[in-house]
Amino acid sequence: MVVKVKGEFVWHSHEDTDDFFLVLDGIIKIETEHGDVTLNPGELAVIPRGVQHRPVADSEAHILLIEPRGTPNTGDAATAAPKTAI
Repeated sequence: MVVKVKGEFVWHSHEDTDDFFLVLDGIIKIETEHGDVTLNPGELAVIPRGVQHRPVADSEAHILLIEPRGTPNTGDAATAAPKTAI
């Protein structure tokens, strides 16, 4: 899925799947419990399952996320932020 992000997302982890981020436009920082990584357009990061993380974008950024269909964006359906289809 392609998403637009701006600001800080909540700290979370995914117990059943890795999280794949590819930046299409803008810059994001992914803060993790093991250190932070900054991604520019064309760069990607894979956050392993179970690792606490949160994406942060000071300005709007467009990212491609690859995850199994139905994966809650916070790793927990009860706390997942709503997804809006365009």
